[in-house]
Amino acid sequence: MLNFSGIVPSVAQVGDFGPPRSEIGVGSLIPWNSYLYVQNYNSHKADSGSGVSLRRIAADLTMEVVPETLGVDGTYTNRFVHFPTSQLVLGPHVITAEHKIITIDELVPHRLCGTARHLTDPDTRVYVLAMEGEIFELDLIDYTATQLWDLNDELGTEGEFKVHYKDCYTSFGRLVICSNEYGEDEWAGRQSRGRLAEYDGSRWTIIERLPFTAIGGRHEFGGTIFATGWDQASAILEVFTEADLSWTRYRLPKASHCFDHKWQTEWPRIRETEHERLLMDHHGMFYELSPWAYGGRVWGVRPISTHLSVLGDFCSWQGMLVLGADNASPSHGLNPYTAEPQSGLWFGKTDDLWGYGKPSGWGGPWWQAEVRAGVPSDPYLMTGFDNKCLHVENLGDLAATITIEIDFAGHGRFGRTEDLVVPPGRTASHVFPAGFSAHWVRLVSDTDTVATAQFIYT
Repeated sequence: MLNFSGIVPSVAQVGDFGPPRSEIGVGSLIPWNSYLYVQNYNSHKADSGSGVSLRRIAADLTMEVVPETLGVDGTYTNRFVHFPTSQLVLGPHVITAEHKIITIDELVPHRLCGTARHLTDPDTRVYVLAMEGEIFELDLIDYTATQLWDLNDELGTEGEFKVHYKDCYTSFGRLVICSNEYGEDEWAGRQSRGRLAEYDGSRWTIIERLPFTAIGGRHEFGGTIFATGWDQASAILEVFTEADLSWTRYRLPKASHCFDHKWQTEWPRIRETEHERLLMDHHGMFYELSPWAYGGRVWGVRPISTHLSVLGDFCSWQGMLVLGADNASPSHGLNPYTAEPQSGLWFGKTDDLWGYGKPSGWGGPWWQAEVRAGVPSDPYLMTGFDNKCLHVENLGDLAATITIEIDFAGHGRFGRTEDLVVPPGRTASHVFPAGFSAHWVRLVSDTDTVATAQFIYT
């Protein structure tokens, strides 16, 4: 089988020449009873491009279009194995163990982005989330779908095509959802339309009013739920721990500002790709991630590499790691250098990711933030990078002494290392010695002020 550095051209996802000419990305990859299923997507329902369908790849890397799904075009990125009934939910389809396809007509018109366990009837039902905020209850016995909520009403977001819900996940008695709305108004601080929220069986609670893209974990194994998002200051990792039934916010570098828009974070994932080990793709950087938390703190976050790819999904199959991309789109004529939409699949092994771009990035705990005296910032990742420096801008009226504290053991206890005096209206910098590192770093000011603090890792 012809391949180029792991890319196999014969299994590329290629849309029709058109018009219309939009995109064809890989929304979901999942092994199912010997085959690798590929659910691709266009950008905006069936009027945005053609040639979209469910495809099936055999162990010899031959690919076929699943004939029952021809003509079912749309934006579908959800995947979920329902073990009690031995069925796969993929896009608007339910696939039996014998590869029979049942298409749920009520779900076809919606841009489906997540499927999760049911809180009260997990043996026969699942939740299905649509990008416009609808949540359906899908019965896997009689294949009926009923809308339960409109999250625009529940969470105060905007209606059709004005909001971008992305993922859902159920564990520890809560259904967690997220949306990644982010543009000029969010960057400028004029509004906050992104959401990370949870439903506990009786009511919805908003955890963060920030853009979030992915939610994952290993269900009750490990005692954690992970959710990835960002703001002006940095990438964000929110972690729910069973030990204290609460969420903790950690901050991570941004490998690129090319991911600072809702359309450009499609669709980073948190997946188990090696047994009991998670792989996290977040804001242009891969991380290894352990499902375990000790003492209510997350351990084992370490950067692997940077990349510019839009990776809709990835999984383990036939002993390989498979990455599905969204490579080239005519964008309805906005890209005059691409004629037809096309995206590739990469086949390799997990350890190949260490050969991608070396970990580097920037970000920090504060971005024109109101800082309170003696109140520590969020912890910011420090391990796994070569050269490190810190820049602090004091936007307040008084001089501020910024104390740098590190957690070198990863258990949440921080010790003081350096003090940085920043005059009002000025910027001060600190260069860490070569080889200096810790798991986490945080900052504490001795006075109330407004400040920006950014770490640069190269």
